[in-house]
Amino acid sequence: METLPKIVPEKNFYKTEDKINSFKNGHGTVLIFEDVSETKALIEQFPLYKDTFPVWALQASGMLQHIIWTALEEKGLGASLQHYNPLIDDAVKVRWNLPSEWKLLAQMPFGEVLAPAGEKEFESIEKTFRVFR
Repeated sequence: METLPKIVPEKNFYKTEDKINSFKNGHGTVLIFEDVSETKALIEQFPLYKDTFPVWALQASGMLQHIIWTALEEKGLGASLQHYNPLIDDAVKVRWNLPSEWKLLAQMPFGEVLAPAGEKEFESIEKTFRVFR
């Protein structure tokens, strides 16, 4: 809440403020990080894959986020995925005394489900999913 007023136009800030306050009503927020030092170590150990380790790290993070969200949903909780990074990175690291090598990737506030998720439109499955034999 301290960071966003510096970048969001004042006339629009009430929307941002309402959203941030809605997160405060939840049970908590899961912060998702990548330990960049681990990725760099793997690159040094296996230089042949230097271009793919960062991609694999993001893929692993995405799988972890899905698992966490599913586990929360199994407990009857709702969640959303937020990306206030890199705007809040420094403040988060200071607040929780985190290593500088940790890169904040996403935030997942969770709590009671107050309303069902809204409808979303997607491309047809025929356009986005293909099976090759």
